[in-house]
This record gives sequence, structure tokens and C-alpha cells, in this order.
Amino acid sequence: MDKILVIGACGQLGSELTFSLRDIFGEQNVVASDLFQPKNELSEGLFEQLDVTDGKRLDEVVRKHKITQIYHLAAILSAKGEQNPLWAWQINMDGLLNVLEIAKAQKMNKVYWPSSIATFGPSTPKSNTPQTTVMEPSTVYGISKLTGELWCQYYFDKYGLDTRSLRYPGLIGYKSLPGGGTTDYAVDIYHKALEGGEFECFLSENTYLPMMYMPDALKATLDIMHSDKIKLHTSYNVSGMSFSPKEMGESIRKEIPNFEMSYQPDFRQAIADSWPSSLDDSKARADWGWKPKFDLQAMTADMLLNLRKMKAVSI
Repeated sequence: MDKILVIGACGQLGSELTFSLRDIFGEQNVVASDLFQPKNELSEGLFEQLDVTDGKRLDEVVRKHKITQIYHLAAILSAKGEQNPLWAWQINMDGLLNVLEIAKAQKMNKVYWPSSIATFGPSTPKSNTPQTTVMEPSTVYGISKLTGELWCQYYFDKYGLDTRSLRYPGLIGYKSLPGGGTTDYAVDIYHKALEGGEFECFLSENTYLPMMYMPDALKATLDIMHSDKIKLHTSYNVSGMSFSPKEMGESIRKEIPNFEMSYQPDFRQAIADSWPSSLDDSKARADWGWKPKFDLQAMTADMLLNLRKMKAVSI
């Protein structure tokens, strides 16, 4: 049985992925880790306090638990990264290289590392962005993700380390609050809608971006890790839907008619403008059968339903 380490387990994707992995492999075979002790159900299973930039500590955790697979999810996201570029580069790159080196030394079965649509840039075709294209990212987050893709491919080609990766679009889920990304409006908007106030969006109303609902993101992550048909060891394009803030507001008004929305673009607008408006993920669909379940309206209905349940429990 594989022993799995999830790095960045307290984050938006990490927390939900850890629970899914524990359901599949058993609680005793999945070790969650993050900078700080969790304050939720994650603490009920195996947990290690870990800074992934500390290679010695990472090696201790791997040896202690006899880890055979790593899901490395810890990163500084786009908006926060632009506020402190050198810090973001250090966290994102040193952490990945520590993981790859230890995985190589321990002859691990697989490493999962998430990439992003931030790897693309202003010169990339914006509509239906292909799997292989011009990639000239304009943010430190995107630069680190593109560099990381190349490192993963290098470790596969040179050392045979099975690295797997997805270029995530914006991720939307109800179990975690926004974490410093340019697509965070698409999470925060649902909370504001249920609180009854007007939502001020930091992107303009017609800014189209690729997005994915968290259940689809979890499915894609688990599918690529469990498939025996992987052909790329850099990163696959994956997408669930593409919409604008205006269209998202309209989908919410179908559920909450009095919801109001305004727009005040800030520095994140330039970041969003450098990214694709939609992705071509036909390579993932052909190689390992990727197919999303949720569209915008289905996601909105499910988000509001679950957030209402959560808010009711917390009252």
C-alpha cells in the first residue's frame, strides 16, 4: 500500500484532497502537512508540521512515514506573489526542488505538483489556448510554474521519476476562503451574496477566465494520478468552464434575485488580462479520459446550497 504525503494540506485544494485520499487509501496511509497545525478535521489523522523549503525536515518526515507518493501543493499564489516576488520565487522553487530531490533519492512511485494557467502570458493565444503554445508568463507565480513544469520533465527524463501535473484554471470551492489568487473573486462572491450585501469585483465585468469547481478539480487530480495512460510529465491543460464576472453575477441572481454587483478593477486586472480566456484540454481528454461534470449554473446552485448548510451549522 502506498504511503502518501500531502504538502500544503491546509490550503483550498489540499484540505479536500487529503480527505479524498484518506477515503481511498485509509487514514493511516495519508500524512497531511503544512506550516501550522490544522484547526479542523485534518488534525484527526496523521499530521506533520512542515516547511517544504526545509529539506532536512522534509527528509525526516518522508523517512519517518516511509512515504512513496508526494502531492506537493504548497505555493505562493499570483496576487500575493506580485507583492513580494523574491519571497514567492523562493517558496515556490525551493520547495519543488526539495520534493523532487528527495523523491528521486527515495525512489518514490509518483510525485504530483500543480501548475497553472499562469504559465501562459500576453503573447499566448487567449481563446481555446492549446496544450503546446507560446508561454511567456508575466508574473513571478507564472514564471515559477513554467520553470517547475520544466524541472518535472527533467526529473522524469533524466532520473525516471514519475511526475504528474495539471495546469489548473481558477478553482472554486465552498470549504475554504480565498487564498491570494487572481481568480479569488469567484469564491468570495458567493459568501457576499449570502450575506446580502453588494459585491465589488476587482476584475472588469467582461473578463473571461477558465474556471473549475472543486469536485471536478479533485476528480482530475485523482484521475491523472491513478491513470496508466499518462504521456506528458510537464503538465496537462484542464478546464471545466469559462465565464466572466458579469455572467457569474447573473447565475447568482437566478438563485438570489436581489443580488447586486459592481466593478472596481485593481492590479489583478492586468494579471487576468495576461491569462487565457478559455483552454483546449483535448489532450487530457484523449490521453486519460478527462471530462468535467459541472457548468456555471450547476456550480452556483451547489455552492449556495452547501454554503447555506455551513452557515446554518455555525449559527
